[in-house]
Amino acid sequence: MSRLGKTPIELADKVEVKSVGGEIHVKGPKGNVTLPAIPGVSFSIEGKRLILSQEEGKSVSNRDFGLQRALLNNCIIGVSKGFERRLSLIGVGYRAAIQGHLLDLQLGFSHPTKVSIPKGVNVTVEKSVLIIITGVDKHLVGQFAATVRAMRPPEPYKGKGIRYENEYVRKKDGKAAKGKAA
Repeated sequence: MSRLGKTPIELADKVEVKSVGGEIHVKGPKGNVTLPAIPGVSFSIEGKRLILSQEEGKSVSNRDFGLQRALLNNCIIGVSKGFERRLSLIGVGYRAAIQGHLLDLQLGFSHPTKVSIPKGVNVTVEKSVLIIITGVDKHLVGQFAATVRAMRPPEPYKGKGIRYENEYVRKKDGKAAKGKAA
């Protein structure tokens, strides 16, 4: 069995975990998440701890055992605290706005770019250049943030584009041959 998979998961207050027909339902103050169960992995709740174990007579690989623990841990963190990704727009005229269930981005293209906000994700825009993406599903929040960032990733010469907050973009020099005689 996986060493990380054996470590117990601390349950926050008001978090319920149930296994129903091949699915694991995690319910908490921020929302609900459903996770498919990996066959051969079961769990038990002892006090405020969730302990994963291998079912009798079934073999489970270490990677599947550790994966189930990591996914369950992410679900528990998501329904108790939630996940957040912050994106900043850097560039003249770059701005964002929310129009219903669409994120309207103006990124220097000749047309406005609109991205549909998926269910389970909340998006807020501060000062029209900071996009805050929150939700209970870590995968959904991260995937939507990556989709928005892919609209205009930061370029290496001036650093313009959409970047994660506190992301470092290594800048390149311009033309090195400028001013040299051949």
